[in-house]
Amino acid sequence: MGAAVLLLGAKQPKVGDLAPPFVVTLIDGSKVSSEQLRGQVVVLNFWATWCGPCKAELPLLDAYYELQKVHGLKVYAIATEDSVPAFQLRKLFAQLHITPARGIKGPYDTLGAVPTNFIIDRSGHVRYAKASAFGLDALNAELVPLLKEAAPPLG
Repeated sequence: MGAAVLLLGAKQPKVGDLAPPFVVTLIDGSKVSSEQLRGQVVVLNFWATWCGPCKAELPLLDAYYELQKVHGLKVYAIATEDSVPAFQLRKLFAQLHITPARGIKGPYDTLGAVPTNFIIDRSGHVRYAKASAFGLDALNAELVPLLKEAAPPLG
C-alpha cells in the first residue's frame, strides 16, 4: 500500500488552511482519524528508508515526541511506498516512541521530496508544510508556541 491516497479533487494542504480530514493506518492495522486528534498538535512526517536526512531526523523527532507528548504532541512517521516493506522495519519500529504508520488516506503526500512534514495545530489548521528535515532549533521554533496554545473547546 502506498504512503498516501489522494482523494479525487482534494488539494494538498496549505499553511493557514483548515487541515483536510485524514485517516492514518498504523503499522498494527489500527486507524486514527484527524477527528480523534482534535485538540492535539500533530506532526505528519513522510520519510523513506533510503533518505539520509530522514535517518537523521527520525531519532530527533522520536526524542522530541517523548519529551513533549505530555503537552499534547502526536507524531506519525509515514514511510513512503518506495521504502522497504514494513515487516523489515520491525526492529526500528520497536525502538521508536512515535507511532509508525503504513499509510494515510487524505490529501497529504510528500511535497516533492522527503522528508516532508505537516504540522497541524490544536484548532485543526495547517501551520507548517514543507519538504525539509527538522533540526532541534526548527522543531522548537515551530512546535513550542503551538504546544503552549490552549486546546479549543470541543463541540
